[in-house]
This record gives sequence, structure tokens and C-alpha cells, in this order.
Amino acid sequence: MLNATFDAPCLTTFCRLDELGLEAIGQRLDPDRAVLSCRVVQADDWCRACGCQGVPRDTVTRRLAHAPFGHRPTTLLVRLRRYRCTGCGRIWRQDTTRAAEPRAKISRTGLRWALDALVLDHLTVSRVAAGLGVAWHTANTAVLAEGRRRLLDDPARFDGVAVLGVDEHVWRHTRHGDRYVTVIIDLTPIRDGTGPARLLDMVEGRSKQAFQHWLASRSQAWRDRVEVVAMDGFSGFKTATTEELPEAVAVMDPFHVVRLAGNALDSCRRRIQQQIHGHRGRKGDPLYAARRTLHTGAAFLTPGQQQRLDALFADERHLAVEVTWGIYQRMVAAYREPDRAVARTLMTTLIETVSSGVPAALREVITLGRTLKQRADDVLAYFDRPGTSNGPTEAICESGSGWSGTGRSGWMSVVSNRV
Repeated sequence: MLNATFDAPCLTTFCRLDELGLEAIGQRLDPDRAVLSCRVVQADDWCRACGCQGVPRDTVTRRLAHAPFGHRPTTLLVRLRRYRCTGCGRIWRQDTTRAAEPRAKISRTGLRWALDALVLDHLTVSRVAAGLGVAWHTANTAVLAEGRRRLLDDPARFDGVAVLGVDEHVWRHTRHGDRYVTVIIDLTPIRDGTGPARLLDMVEGRSKQAFQHWLASRSQAWRDRVEVVAMDGFSGFKTATTEELPEAVAVMDPFHVVRLAGNALDSCRRRIQQQIHGHRGRKGDPLYAARRTLHTGAAFLTPGQQQRLDALFADERHLAVEVTWGIYQRMVAAYREPDRAVARTLMTTLIETVSSGVPAALREVITLGRTLKQRADDVLAYFDRPGTSNGPTEAICESGSGWSGTGRSGWMSVVSNRV
């Protein structure tokens, strides 16, 4: 704009104090922080008990941590006028609930900044506390309570859920306490193409009971609206879904199905490695050198990788690995097939192939076939219901894989509705 006009600078507006019902009346820059002197805009001089008008008695100051500006933490010194009722003699001070919760040490604007810093900017609680200029426990307690109030206590956050994703996650890398949590995700936006997945809840433990108890705590009307539950191969999730959501369709998502085949391929490679060489894979061993190439899709093999596999499979001692690799590649090809009807046929044929008549020497394929036969309906259900992959559940789990302790680790269940 060539002829832009600007209003006179207003510290109240710039620091967003008007949202808190405050007005800036002074400022001071200390070496380690910025200090703003404020007053409450509304007089609030009427007695809440008898309705009589009060008279000014004295003034007190409330100290609040505010959203930082620049590299300095910002502190609000809020001057509060106290009144004495002319009728009943009651004494009260001006209301500051717009600015902060009673007895809180952080303003509402400061709490919003802390939530954004923690969730969007991935700052640690220590860094958030330093930005606010408060102790670690003060920041963690206040922001955790605000996150629960805004997200977990929101009665509408379970509305519209039709597709669930459930998975377990290693949460605590210590010997104390339960190491696992059950993660429940709303995949409805993914299926409908309306947005990202939403974290609904995290439940301590990895068991049928943990997931079943969570489902049972929801209303019957809510459970009746759930159409699909995407999960891994853990039978506990399957049983809990069958008992609590009898009308919902269980879907074993591609990530975990392919991982079953990949694990079978790795187990076969290690077994043959031990049979031939008598030790684990070492540098220079053909099977060990090809361990990553074996997991590459056949359509994406480079000429060098293809030559390495040809040389590997030319050795008859590696026949079991070659057969297992072929099963793995057929499974990958089925999921990559764009025509879902054709893909379903390919997967059905594969399950029938590995479910019976497999030579005893292919013990890993036999185990894989047994699992696929037991969960055949869940595996094939994926091809009838696009958009029910459990991938977003895995992504949300992995986004917090490095968190531990009561600080940031407690946050995944509170703030990941924005994921």
C-alpha cells in the first residue's frame, strides 16, 4: 500500500491485554524480562452479596507470567483495587477471571502460547517454562490442566466418530511401570477426506481389557455409530471389538499385514544363515548383505540390487529364502494394485496358497499362513473399505516415541487433536 496509514502505537493491543480485560499503564525492561504494569478495565465496585456499592479500600498487585515477546519472558503486574461494601462490610477485589484462573500464575494468553509452543513448535516443557519465566513444575501443571480443559474435557470431541484406529505403543523405556499404552485414533476424517486423523485417547497398558474398558465407557449410541475398527494383528483388540462393537467391521491394516510377511522373511533368512555358516550374519555374508534388498519392492529394484538377488538365489541352499521372498513380494504387489477388486483376488489367492500344502521346511511360511487364515476376513476387509489404514495411528505413536517422564510424555494424550 503506497499511502498506508497507521494508528498510534498501543501497548495494550500489541501485547493482547485487551483480550484479558486489562490495560497497560507502564512498562519496564529488565535484563532478564519485560515487565508490564496493568490495571483492570472494569471497575467491579458492586457487592456480590447484598448489591450495595462499595468504596475503594486499597490496591494490591497480582503477578502473572505472559506470552514472551522477543527473547525476554514477559511478566504482568496487575494492579487490583479492593473495595469495601457500604452495606454488609464485605471486602472484595476486582475480578480477573478473564486474565487468568484464580490463583494461577500464568495468564490465559501465556497458556495459549505454551500450548502452541509445545504442540506445534515441539518445544520441551523446560523450554516453555524458560519462555514464560516460571518454574518447570508451574509450567507443566498449568499447561497440562489447560490442555485437558480445552481438549479432553470437550464433550464434543467424540462426535462424528465412525472409523477407529487402535494400536499399542512402547511409551516408557524403563523397568518401572507399564511400558505400553493403547492408542485410540479417529480415522473418520481420513476416510471421508475431510482432514487429518485425531487422537481420541491413550489408555495405560496393552491388553484386551484396556481397550474393552475404554469402549465400554462410551455410550451405547456412540458405539452403535462406529462402523470400522482398524488394528494390528493383536488378538486382544480383535476380541474387544467383537464383544463391544458387534456391528463394526475389524480391518487389519496393510502396514501390519506386510510386516508379518517381512518378519517371516527375516526369520527365514536368519535361520538359513545359522544353518549354512553357524553364526549370525556378518559383513561379507551374502544373506546378511542382502537383508535390506530383500525388503525392497520388486518394481523398485535397481539393476545392481537385482543382480545381487540373482546371485543370492542361484545358491540352492537359499531356496527357502527365495520362496519366502516371493510370498512377501506377492503380498506387496496385492496392496499396490490400484484395482481393489483385482487386489482382493490376489490377496485371497495368496492366503489360500500359504494356508495349506506348504512344505515343512518352510516353517516361517507355515506360521504366516496360519495367522493369515485366522484373520483372513480382517485382512480382506481392507479392500472393501478404502481409507481405513492404521497408518495415521502409527504416525501419531511414532511422533512421541522419544518422550518420557511426566512432562512432555503426558502431552500426547492431551494435545494431539491437532495432529
